[in-house]
Amino acid sequence: MATTELMKEIIATYQRHGWTLRRVLARPETLAAVSQSGDFFGEAQTLESDFDAVWFARASHEQREAWELRLIAEQRYALFEAFEADEPEEDREEARLEMENRMRAHVTPDASASS
Repeated sequence: MATTELMKEIIATYQRHGWTLRRVLARPETLAAVSQSGDFFGEAQTLESDFDAVWFARASHEQREAWELRLIAEQRYALFEAFEADEPEEDREEARLEMENRMRAHVTPDASASS
């Protein structure tokens, strides 16, 4: 399945389950392909990356906010974190960056050995 079609399918599935697309991490070639097939990211922030993944968020139990980073691949792989309502945005962003680095290490295992 083409990356853009897989991305559309993943986004639609998450949205059916109450998740909101917040960010898109995509390789330059993926961004070029997506721009040709129409904008389906809505208001999500788009960031160039060395792997393709999407960030979703939704309300969680006990007034927490859940964030999930889903790899764009046939093989399902995602990382999840729930943030406290009063957790500073700076701490949230640090946790999200750590999750992106974990995802990057999963996608390119050799990358973690060279850093």
